[in-house]
Amino acid sequence: MLFSGGSVLIMPSSFCSPLTLLPMKLSPAAIRSSSSSAGSSSNFDLRTYWTTLITEINQKLDEAIPVKHPAGIYEAMRYSVLAQGAKRASPVMCVAACELFGGDRLAAFPTACALEMVHAASLIHDDLPCMDDDPVRRGKPSNHTVYGSGIALLAGDALFPLGFHHIVSHTPPELVPRATILRVIAEIARTVGSTGMAAGQYVDLEGGPFPPSFVQEKKFGAMGECSAVCGGLLGGATEDELESLRRYGRAVGMLYQAVDDITEEKNNGAGKAMEMAEELKEKAKKELQVFDNKYGGGDTLVPLYTFVDYAAHRHFLLPL
Repeated sequence: MLFSGGSVLIMPSSFCSPLTLLPMKLSPAAIRSSSSSAGSSSNFDLRTYWTTLITEINQKLDEAIPVKHPAGIYEAMRYSVLAQGAKRASPVMCVAACELFGGDRLAAFPTACALEMVHAASLIHDDLPCMDDDPVRRGKPSNHTVYGSGIALLAGDALFPLGFHHIVSHTPPELVPRATILRVIAEIARTVGSTGMAAGQYVDLEGGPFPPSFVQEKKFGAMGECSAVCGGLLGGATEDELESLRRYGRAVGMLYQAVDDITEEKNNGAGKAMEMAEELKEKAKKELQVFDNKYGGGDTLVPLYTFVDYAAHRHFLLPL
């Protein structure tokens, strides 16, 4: 699941990555310079972009899940979706990808909220005793610890269809054709299904003759891939551009988990994970360079580049 840790996306964290072959702190200008791309204006206000967008997303999520009858399920849903410390990586990536192609963020907000609902549902289920059995999420009791396994299971089950319903009922028809909405829904369904995140969780539970990259791709890369592609669909990207976004989002999601693996393995040697992380970082930037070459760079690429830095280091330096 994309960026499933606990710190807020736009804030520098105390995480110190052992991936020493990467620069430890990158400004937006350094990101662009290191990738030999993204000729964006130095006047781009990245801090305002992030804070404004996340505030808007939080407000729309709050509105999207009002407490109804039966209140217990809705309260459990809200507990996870509106949890303090959620980074909103999936919805932000969706909106940023939409705006890259000149799309209106109002067209992307319903899908962005749905992606966060789906992400929260996957975390609720992952934490259950029958899965990863995690009593804590983002430094607070996980959903089943507060509400019990039964209610947590129902809350996750309810969030998946609510996300699809929210896309259908709230996406402005004057901004997004019906055929595009269907493609977005199909993309999310594929991501969470038996060939996507469920497959990654299955291997996590059962093991088997699968390379470590399989779990990372299915369980973590899939959500990043979906977020970027959905944004591209809503923004009117071409099929070739969607494939570049797919590879970019998958690499970013896998990169985040690869760096987590480095942290966990640092006492036992993390050479393979470090090598994978470096490859994923370069792969993600390479896919964005396609848009640099096509559109001549620009401010709209800056947010997507910052995801690469954040995945690698858990922070990025915002201009004051």
